[in-house]
Amino acid sequence: MDKGANIIRNETIWEAAVPFIKQCYSELGRTEQETTERLQHIREEITRTGSYVHTYSELEHGAKMAWRNSNRCIGRLFWQSLHVMDARDVQHFDEVRAALLNHIQYATNEGRIRPTITVFPARLHGKSRVQIWNHQLLRYAGYKRENEIGDETGHGHADGIIGDPHSLTFTRVCESLGWQGKRTDFDILPLVVQIDDGTPQWFPIPEELVLEVPLSHPEYDWFKQDLQLKWYAVPIISDMQLEIGGIAYTAAPFNGWYMGTEIGARNLADEQRYHVLPVVASKMGLQTTSNYSLWKDRALVELNTAVLYSFKEAGVSIVDHHTAAQQFMRFEQLEQTAGRSITGDWTWLIPPISPAATPIFHHQYDNRQQSPNFLYQDAPYEKLSVNDLRELHKLSELRESHALPEKSASCPFHSTSGSLS
Repeated sequence: MDKGANIIRNETIWEAAVPFIKQCYSELGRTEQETTERLQHIREEITRTGSYVHTYSELEHGAKMAWRNSNRCIGRLFWQSLHVMDARDVQHFDEVRAALLNHIQYATNEGRIRPTITVFPARLHGKSRVQIWNHQLLRYAGYKRENEIGDETGHGHADGIIGDPHSLTFTRVCESLGWQGKRTDFDILPLVVQIDDGTPQWFPIPEELVLEVPLSHPEYDWFKQDLQLKWYAVPIISDMQLEIGGIAYTAAPFNGWYMGTEIGARNLADEQRYHVLPVVASKMGLQTTSNYSLWKDRALVELNTAVLYSFKEAGVSIVDHHTAAQQFMRFEQLEQTAGRSITGDWTWLIPPISPAATPIFHHQYDNRQQSPNFLYQDAPYEKLSVNDLRELHKLSELRESHALPEKSASCPFHSTSGSLS
């Protein structure tokens, strides 16, 4: 990188650092002198190294601010409760694995879900130190099968899919790395991690760390036995970038707890996901040949009733969409009292069922993006071709045979332009 590009990069980071430090230190009750001195140190560090390192208090409060600024999140009332785990000093695969498993265990907390984020090393000079290939730390696999539709449980997948259709591509990537699932509807995917430019490696999540909730219904006895549905307890998003004051953390998995409709109205109900509404309606004896019967609406309510009932019976944290909307109204009030503007993406804040019955439906929100925040980023495997997957499988086999040293392995897929077919 030439001198001119370095200057532009440094100024970009500095221009983002200044407003963050001023707001962060103000909210933390720091003095004006402390703020000025810290900015001076940051300026010197950027000039010397091309970047700067957050103190833990800056990292902690910055991560909380990122949650507070997340326009699509309805659960922001609890932003101050976020537990921040600092993993910025990890360098090796085993350290990343330990940190991720610790996150799952700590956040799960035997069902009393704790909002948690684990922050790995920041991107430096455009290079990511740690990349997590999973969309969520816990996620079900998806498999294609030929000449079959549905199964004995009645799960109505289109195109003969076992498991979660959303995971089809990533499941193929995991299989190319050597992982093999049991090919059920609810196989927990392994975690896939890449260090620097090395070959991605996978490891299974110990079963004892994965809390799952079998779904039953308070009134329909057939629901549990006939449908055999379940879902994992903690949604840990792992493919988004955490941006704080111009510093990008490309690996920063975070979680809250589920709102029931995320499972009952989307994951299990969407036609492009588990698509169980038709079988639920059939079991309920509903007339499904005409939309006038509102069979989808009635089945959707009972499916969501089952999710909330089952999580509560299992002692696992969850919130219904009406309560969540009321909590968001409280968040609005507190933010206004603090003198902060409210931002939000209305299309995401309204729940997928009965939105007009919630106060959010009748509000308007400014959808501008504030910093710090969580940002979308491309999945490392999205541009892999079939040939790339074959090569990835060969590298994985070499590693398993100890013929490929970890530090000398180079992943050849950063510049590929092919697509999976």
